[in-house]
Amino acid sequence: MTDDAEAQIVRYPNPLMLPPTTNVMQAARHMHTRNVRAVLVIEGDGNLVGIFTERDAISRVLAAGKDPIATTLADVMTNNPETISPQHTAIEMLRLMKEVRVRHLPVVQDGKTVGIVVRNDFPEAPSADPPAPPV
Repeated sequence: MTDDAEAQIVRYPNPLMLPPTTNVMQAARHMHTRNVRAVLVIEGDGNLVGIFTERDAISRVLAAGKDPIATTLADVMTNNPETISPQHTAIEMLRLMKEVRVRHLPVVQDGKTVGIVVRNDFPEAPSADPPAPPV
């Protein structure tokens, strides 16, 4: 993968970011409007405190019988998610995603949230592990 290809994968400079006080219904509507599957939950001017994904909406809200209007992102988000910096390579990102079993990685630089990397953005992603030896 070329450096240009890696740069294109990493650069989502305008991810959906909402405060932890946002209710799940509002977050879902923003996600639908923006056609994204994750919300970066931030406080202040970009300090990442969590991530909320469509899977969280299903498993932590709907399946748990919670009211999406009364439930805030703070109640159901993943706190302090794994992050990467813009300097990480595509292979490093893929390895981390596989290791921590996530599909979304927030991109943080100098303590501020600057983007997100999504697993589906890696077209025919190379394996993060070396190939197995022949048998």
